[in-house]
Amino acid sequence: MSRKTIGMVVGGALLALLSSLAGVFIYTSFFETPTYFYLPQETFPSSFSKYTDDSVPQQPSVKQEGPDFIYAAELARPAVVHIKSRYEARRQGKERDFFSNPFRDFFDEDMLDVPQGMASGSGVLISPDGYVATNNHVIQDADEVEVVLFDNRSFKAKIIGTDVSTDLALLKIEEDALPHLKFGDSDDVRVGQWVMAVGNPMDLTSTVTAGIVSAKGRNINLLRADSEFAIESFIQTDAAVNKGNSGGALVDINGKLIGINTAIASRTGFYSGYSFAIPASIARKVMEDLLTYGEVRRGYLGVSIQPVDADLARRNNLDVMKGAYVSDVNEDLGASEAGIRKGDVIVSVNGIEINNSSELQEQVSRYRPGDKVRVLAFRGAKQIEFNVPLKPLGGSIQVASNTRGATEIKGSSFRLLSAEEYRRLDISNGVMVEEAGEKMTKGGIQDGFVITEIDGIEIQSIEDLEEALNKSDEYITMKGLYNKGMIASYSFSW
Repeated sequence: MSRKTIGMVVGGALLALLSSLAGVFIYTSFFETPTYFYLPQETFPSSFSKYTDDSVPQQPSVKQEGPDFIYAAELARPAVVHIKSRYEARRQGKERDFFSNPFRDFFDEDMLDVPQGMASGSGVLISPDGYVATNNHVIQDADEVEVVLFDNRSFKAKIIGTDVSTDLALLKIEEDALPHLKFGDSDDVRVGQWVMAVGNPMDLTSTVTAGIVSAKGRNINLLRADSEFAIESFIQTDAAVNKGNSGGALVDINGKLIGINTAIASRTGFYSGYSFAIPASIARKVMEDLLTYGEVRRGYLGVSIQPVDADLARRNNLDVMKGAYVSDVNEDLGASEAGIRKGDVIVSVNGIEINNSSELQEQVSRYRPGDKVRVLAFRGAKQIEFNVPLKPLGGSIQVASNTRGATEIKGSSFRLLSAEEYRRLDISNGVMVEEAGEKMTKGGIQDGFVITEIDGIEIQSIEDLEEALNKSDEYITMKGLYNKGMIASYSFSW
């Protein structure tokens, strides 16, 4: 065999060997199951000093970027309570179309249409002696209200008062030295600032979420079905809230209470990206009124208003593109007396800028009858300032004739309503306070109040009223309504 032939054979053999090795490598790399090995075991140290030795180089500290919510959370969580409203078996309420308005309350359950049960919400301690702010819809029609504190202590709460037009309520528990939140100035809240929501969503107690203020002065027509005098000027945020957050706190980064979480916009019933809170400026005034008078005493300008937009400005030749347009003036109230006319555009109240009709409602709602406000308005291109006295809406219900007579019970006089009054007020039972005596006046009740319920008992007649008053304990709760369906609730010593 020639040398050339031997070389070719050897070369072929080497090529075959290399090809085989390559095939094995490719197979083991891509097809064969890999084998795993433990890392060599490290001898466990007798102490952990080696991990804290100063001689060991430490990672340099990194400055935290973005907002820090720790301080606000430590202040707010102990001051936010869990509210449990219990309902006994009763006549079913009017069925509501749950999906007709995406801006609605967010209970864990809607208990109005079931014979018995419990609803869950949140509240905020606003004083060390046990006053709690919450939403009216959290405790509305409840037979018993329980407040559970951050430390799991539980108390039965008294309902001091409620206000349907703002969806707020004031409760009281008997305890002292409680953690509480201080009201902040919601006028100073800016779109884009960080905020934190604290509440009990879906019974997950003391839950904290954060977001920014998305908008101010939002009117979402949430409360209009319950009160024709509803006041809506919500703070809109993207802090996540859900069922059970109702009545909880919206706080700024310093832990100041700037709003009461009230509603979400959702077609599923769960958080969909934005939520709404009642500004602290409204909540504080309502709480003060409920504590002092047992009802909200609200002064009115006496104007019908609508927001200014491009179409309205064009049709009415307006020189401004913001504010509240006066579409009508009540001749019996303060705006007319001060000289405000139909067609004026209100742009500020007491120096606070007004961008839309909701903001005007918010500003005026913090004053009482008898107060005066400084209103700046445009009439064409001219700015005019008015000093407007605020007045209450027409007092008691007017009756053509009092043929049914009045019955005096414990210093107050009462009478039945006429069929026309029942129809106009859209109620089927109740007795009117013809003249409030000393006890009722001290409790905040005014002439013309129609009592529909006392301590949970429906009042159908004068006899029902007298029996309920005689059976009542030292502390009594009366529910009913005033002129034009303004609902109120009073709790006082009897």
